[in-house]
Amino acid sequence: MAASLAILNIVAVFNQKGGVGKTTTALNVAAALKTKGTSPLLIDLDPQASLTHALGLRNIGGGASLYGFFKSSRPLAELIRTHPSGIAIIPASFELSKVESLHTGDLAISRRLKEGLEPIARGRQILLDCSPALGVLSLNALLATDQVLLPVAADYLSLEGANKLSAALDVLEARLGKKFIRRVVITRFDARRKLAFEIQRRLQQRFGPLLCKTVIKENVSLAESPMRGKDIFSFAASSQGAADYKALTEELQASNFLSSAKKVKTPIGETGGTG
Repeated sequence: MAASLAILNIVAVFNQKGGVGKTTTALNVAAALKTKGTSPLLIDLDPQASLTHALGLRNIGGGASLYGFFKSSRPLAELIRTHPSGIAIIPASFELSKVESLHTGDLAISRRLKEGLEPIARGRQILLDCSPALGVLSLNALLATDQVLLPVAADYLSLEGANKLSAALDVLEARLGKKFIRRVVITRFDARRKLAFEIQRRLQQRFGPLLCKTVIKENVSLAESPMRGKDIFSFAASSQGAADYKALTEELQASNFLSSAKKVKTPIGETGGTG
């Protein structure tokens, strides 16, 4: 029988390696949820503001971005913007990098996001697009949730990075006294390359039931949609990219990983980490 663990309705999308589809995954899972009638909220925790730019938002001032929350204690509700597609986002700005540089090692500020989310988290799915580094901003995300979605591109360096990231989460679990419910999703999968299938096989061996059955295939529309300031469903609803993210979202919902349910169905043998 599958075990169950209490969860919050907040998911951190995290990987320390760039170029693995982290932002693409956060955006398009939120978009898939929106097509199902839910009201997801995206929060951009990356000073590079890739998610913010992918939704066509430019020249966001520091005070109007998530930096305003950390710098001036602006309520998160005041920072929410709504994209024409209906997706809500708290944008990022380059000023967020100051949080990393000024507060490294400050455990107190690492709990700020969790506290700030409490008034707005009830009844809505929140996805946190983490900074690609295990710093203050990512710690804020990880302390705000028990659920972590790890996108891994189908290449060798990403495979090695996934192993190191999982080990880092194991260490954090011990230090923070909490367990992370993890799911790993393969992105940028090119079925023409034997290497892609080899990476999939190795990830299956490493992560077992924590590896999503759905893979996100290489798709031109996924690459082009951010240039138009749109998610894949608004840009190319009939594309392979849209089909893949719809399938991934439904798979995650089926286990209550993306759900307002109070319990998440856990694969046999999962205790949060991967050993």
